[in-house]
Amino acid sequence: MKPTTRRSALALSAGALIMFAPITFPVFAVPVVVDTINVEDIPVSVAFSPNGKKAYVANASSSTVSAIEVQTGEVTDTINVGNTPYSVAFSPNGKIAYVANYGHSTISVITVATGDITDTINVGDSPYAVAFSPNGKKAYVANSVGDSVSVITVATGDIADTINVGDSPYAVAFSPNGKHAYVANSGGDTVSVITVATGDVTRTINVGDGPRSVAFSPNGKKAYVTNRNEATVSVITVARGVVTDVVSVGGTPQSVAFSPNGRKAYVTISNDDTVSVIKVATDEISDTINVGDNPYWVAFSPNGRKAYVTHHVDDGTVSVISTR
Repeated sequence: MKPTTRRSALALSAGALIMFAPITFPVFAVPVVVDTINVEDIPVSVAFSPNGKKAYVANASSSTVSAIEVQTGEVTDTINVGNTPYSVAFSPNGKIAYVANYGHSTISVITVATGDITDTINVGDSPYAVAFSPNGKKAYVANSVGDSVSVITVATGDIADTINVGDSPYAVAFSPNGKHAYVANSGGDTVSVITVATGDVTRTINVGDGPRSVAFSPNGKKAYVTNRNEATVSVITVARGVVTDVVSVGGTPQSVAFSPNGRKAYVTISNDDTVSVIKVATDEISDTINVGDNPYWVAFSPNGRKAYVTHHVDDGTVSVISTR
């Protein structure tokens, strides 16, 4: 958008000379990387605390979580967790965080105020992803080798249920109203729809080849699924439970996240070193952001002003994107 110039009048005296001064309005900025944060080896996932003050990064090779102070972009703590942590999520109240340890088949429970590990929960085989329900009472863990979801009662840390899903579940997300959870089954090219109240799989949705990530729009009307092996994003209309559109994004799409206002979605394209920006209203690519090598996971800050992208490499980094 070009700068817009308006004219303002200044009367020096009655009927006297009028002088015009230009007023220039700023050009709207496109999303751009404004900082790079050094973390540990092979960072996989990243999550922001609900108040937006902290971000946690799960570093698979170093078996640690890097704690970032968002305001300064500095790593303020490095927390030792289980073997090969792949996923991290904050509880809705921000008091604890769960880390899914792929190599140990456990969940490390971090008390956020202190950064201490205060519990370890045994789950299914090779957990790849973890998510809290919106009310914070349950957490779902996608066990990629066990083809199951472990249901944790958060108040006690006990396993309340194990739900059989499709082949190689790699991602899980709750609908904003908490009534359903979607599980992306990478080996079966499907999404399992779980009715949370009963713990039953009530629908199976066919998606693209190799689904790796799933996210709901904030209004709960759409869900996006990245299909790693065919360079697409499947658009699910939630009310109907079917794929109603497919967005070609190119490369190898890994992770997807919606902006808090629901207008945009970011998709990491690992082999192109980019992030594709989808305009949600039209399900079309509106922009491409160049980031670092092998971008893997993406998450928005709660206020939507920043997005963090992990880079799945040794001597790992996180790119900080200014979204406006």
